[in-house]
Amino acid sequence: MAQAQKFKIKELEIYQYKGVNRRGKKADGELKGASIAEVKALLRQQGITPSKVKRKPKSLFSGERKITAADIAVVTRQIATMLGAGVPLVQSIDLIANGSDNKSLGTLMQKISVKIQSGLPLSEVLREHPKYFDELYCDLVKSGEQSGALDRIFDRIAIYKEKAEALKSKIKKAMFYPAAVLVVAGIVTSILLIFVVPQFAEIFAGFGAQLPAFTLFVLGISEMMQEYWWVVLFGVIAFGYVVNKAYGHNLKFRTLADGWILKAPVVGNILNKAAVARFARTLSTTFAAGVPLIEALESAAGASGNEIYRNAIMHVREEVSSGTQMYLAMKQTDQFPEMVIQMVSIGEESGALDGMLEKVANIYEQEVDDAVDGLTALLEPMIMAVLGVVIGGLIIAMYLPIFAMGSVV
Repeated sequence: MAQAQKFKIKELEIYQYKGVNRRGKKADGELKGASIAEVKALLRQQGITPSKVKRKPKSLFSGERKITAADIAVVTRQIATMLGAGVPLVQSIDLIANGSDNKSLGTLMQKISVKIQSGLPLSEVLREHPKYFDELYCDLVKSGEQSGALDRIFDRIAIYKEKAEALKSKIKKAMFYPAAVLVVAGIVTSILLIFVVPQFAEIFAGFGAQLPAFTLFVLGISEMMQEYWWVVLFGVIAFGYVVNKAYGHNLKFRTLADGWILKAPVVGNILNKAAVARFARTLSTTFAAGVPLIEALESAAGASGNEIYRNAIMHVREEVSSGTQMYLAMKQTDQFPEMVIQMVSIGEESGALDGMLEKVANIYEQEVDDAVDGLTALLEPMIMAVLGVVIGGLIIAMYLPIFAMGSVV
């Protein structure tokens, strides 16, 4: 207990300084430190005589940045690189803590460093922060500690994290563009219906002639939007909130929704390939790190990101634990492509399952990349066509009576 209290977490702040260097020239800049005295001492070590040191004022709008999965991937790569270069673990973590621009990340690294210095294994320390380090991450670190190959394990985790983040980024790219365009189209259409169409309606009121059916239809929608726009807006927000909550807390709904998404045209194909790539990458990484196959399959199920694939992988795990070969168990689920099953079969027979799974992951990650590029190229003309039909249809509906009046004249 006394040993644990010996190490206190130093909150590093950014300090601005002015001074004179060894050559007598003015020097100024910024430096991280726990106090003004520590910063002055560090400056003297660098040959700078400080004349003024003050804490950097915080911006009014600057808040603490959250720690993201991408941050953890970068930290993992940094640790892997430094361990590979022979830098001790504690020193590696301290360097990351001192050099991080993200204060939250720096504080997290300091906490981890303090616990390691007090004698706790790294894997146990990481388990205290499940928000940032999941079971898979901690299990891999533990296997590295037990085998004495922590540098190689961190390199494997870094590759896994980088691939996972790249895959996630590709999927977000596939979803964001059409979603953003549709939202903008919805806003523009609503503005036209609520503010522009009523102006045309006032003009048409003095015609005293029968308006075309299409124009009457658009005017009816416009009147409804003017009266009940708040109901429509509230309905959309409430629907999104309910769906989000149900997806997060209701297993049956999540399973049903994941099944629908996987069957969706174009996007479903990308998500299927992404799930297979994630499964193969996770299983390859954990199995190669020395984690038993049964535990590795459980980790792969948790990292699948889709309830349909999670259930399929858990079925494979149950069958494998009862003595069935993995490729036969995968075939029973009717969820995995035939090529993946064949490569797993070859891997099992040759004793190189981790290598085969890594090849599967590389193939499907490349297919996801190509599919996303193809989807972007395909969606652009389709979205332009939809926008042309919707907004162009509104404009045509407003000008039809004018065209009709011109033909009469």
